[in-house]
Amino acid sequence: MHSDLEQLLVLQDRQQRIKQIQTENTTVPLQQKNLEAQLAASAASVEALKQKARQVEMNRKKLELDVGTRTESISRLKTQQYQTRKNDEFQAIGHEIERYENEIRKLEDEELELMEQADKLKAEIGAEEKKAAATKESISRQMTDLQDKSKTLESRFQELTKEHTELAAKID
Repeated sequence: MHSDLEQLLVLQDRQQRIKQIQTENTTVPLQQKNLEAQLAASAASVEALKQKARQVEMNRKKLELDVGTRTESISRLKTQQYQTRKNDEFQAIGHEIERYENEIRKLEDEELELMEQADKLKAEIGAEEKKAAATKESISRQMTDLQDKSKTLESRFQELTKEHTELAAKID
């Protein structure tokens, strides 16, 4: 009777280990999804910075075009100014030229600010890409570890199930 009780306790122990392994095995896919989500978030942050840098560059080029347009207007007005014979027209055109020159200075200041912003973004992108590469490498290692853990758990599950079946066959 004592040995039957001992075998039942061993059988119960195997059953508990099997349940524990099954529980651990169900968490592996969740951990993998979590790692994949971290990887996606890392890639998304790099892409967001790149998109912001592209937008800054587009805004800078737009300002550059605006400056070019105003410069052309100034040269056209200067030609017109020297062709006029009336003093008040000459002064009015001179004021218009001055207004365009002031606009050009403001646009160039904005363009410089955007250039500084673009330089900062380039540095941020470089840092974020390094961080993303490190994250990718870390996640790759963790995924490999999870796959190894899953294989180990599966083989251990097979062993315990076999052992459980053998022990259960010996007991009435």
